[in-house]
Amino acid sequence: MLPCIPSFQKIFWKHRDRALRKTPLMKTAPYTILFLGKAEDSYCARALEFCQANFQRVTYCLGRWGDPLPEEARAWEGDYIISYLSRWVVPADLLKRARRAAINFHPASPEYPGIGCNNFALYEDAKEYGVTCHYMAPKVDTGGIIAVRRFPVYPEDGVAELLERTYEHQIALFFEIVGGLAAGKSLPVSDEKWTRPPFTRAQFNELFRITPEMSREEIARRVRAVSYKEWQPYIDLYDFRFEYKPAHKPANM
Repeated sequence: MLPCIPSFQKIFWKHRDRALRKTPLMKTAPYTILFLGKAEDSYCARALEFCQANFQRVTYCLGRWGDPLPEEARAWEGDYIISYLSRWVVPADLLKRARRAAINFHPASPEYPGIGCNNFALYEDAKEYGVTCHYMAPKVDTGGIIAVRRFPVYPEDGVAELLERTYEHQIALFFEIVGGLAAGKSLPVSDEKWTRPPFTRAQFNELFRITPEMSREEIARRVRAVSYKEWQPYIDLYDFRFEYKPAHKPANM
């Protein structure tokens, strides 16, 4: 294991993931991996542990929004780049140094590329959502699609409920695809396509804004779409900003 962040300590789990325990591989696959992921995330840690158990040489970098891409990653060269909930946009020159493939696991179906994907699905009252594995390209969420797994969105779902279900399907897809790579299989090919340009940070931020002229229905859509922990919709009045406080879920929201 080659840690990209020297201070990062090895993650230990009380119970190893079931999929990891059941992997049929007796030896690690002879590939060099660059794993890019989200810091302090349990799903990302499970994905990283799987790579470390099944590939000979794994360099990993875990970060948060705004962190610079470490120099160790910029200088990497090898077989596969695997991005899992990564906060970095990977530069084109680094993508080219992945001899076999650079793949990303996107927490949304092809209808929702970019940032805030689950939020826009809730805002649009989508009846179905999903997770996508795709090749990485210099422009985020535009590369060829490898595999998609879909599941229903329920009327009572908010951000928390949809995210939890999304992450479970995403890690399952990860084990399926990356387990195949470790077993020497080729990446699958999907005939699915991205259906729109990636959502931008500006579009995502705008979803939080409520104005006095909005209808009750529009406000309810925005509350459902973005209300999550400390992230809440808001309204600006004169020089004051008021944030929504989710005391309980109102009827018909």
